[in-house]
Amino acid sequence: MRAVALALVGLPLAGLAAEPPAVAAFSAQSPGSALPAPWRVLVPPRAKAASFALAGDAGVTVLRVHSEAAAGTAAHALRVDPAGRPTLAWRWKVDRVVDSADLAVKGGDDFAARVYVFFAVPAAELPLADRIRLAIARLVYGQALPGAAICYVWDNRHPVGASSWSPYTDRVRTVVLESGPARVGQWVDERRDLVADYRAAFGARAPLHDISGIAAGNDTDQTRESATAWFGDFRIETAGGAR
Repeated sequence: MRAVALALVGLPLAGLAAEPPAVAAFSAQSPGSALPAPWRVLVPPRAKAASFALAGDAGVTVLRVHSEAAAGTAAHALRVDPAGRPTLAWRWKVDRVVDSADLAVKGGDDFAARVYVFFAVPAAELPLADRIRLAIARLVYGQALPGAAICYVWDNRHPVGASSWSPYTDRVRTVVLESGPARVGQWVDERRDLVADYRAAFGARAPLHDISGIAAGNDTDQTRESATAWFGDFRIETAGGAR
């Protein structure tokens, strides 16, 4: 979808603390309150905005994202050194899958839920064609645009573990973590080894770079369907413990 480019922007990559900060917890807020800083909502240009709210679920405050022919993500800046072998843990659920989605084509690149992980890859390490595209994108969206991302998705039909490049850019690798309706309506726990996933996406010899942010949301702007996703707290866990 068009949100791929926008999902990579707006994160203040400079001046972040050397130690990985805690991810601001939704559960520490009251239902109906504003998203805790530094979470911020990003909506792609010319797209209808998805609806974001903190909602109660079984006595716990979670993030609820509803898209009806709409798109958007809630993004959180981080600075995580890959040397700590970080993992990202979270839980999510959806009310349905996007029936007519197809991750292989631009017109079908919609998902009931997405989680992005951004990597601060310097432009100098990219192939020439990618450097040119990144330079153009930064002119449009700003210098905070990271050089690579992994996008974990709740898909409609591809097998769990399937992965492919985004139909919009080969700097975003889409990875299917959940698929189909079997677990719709259920909370599902996820835990990802971010270094292993980065290596699988961008090559075993690709230089490692700081994780510069995460984002969560969903989108139905291409298929014109509707979907609701819920996200529990996100945790970065390193050799030094959870953050």
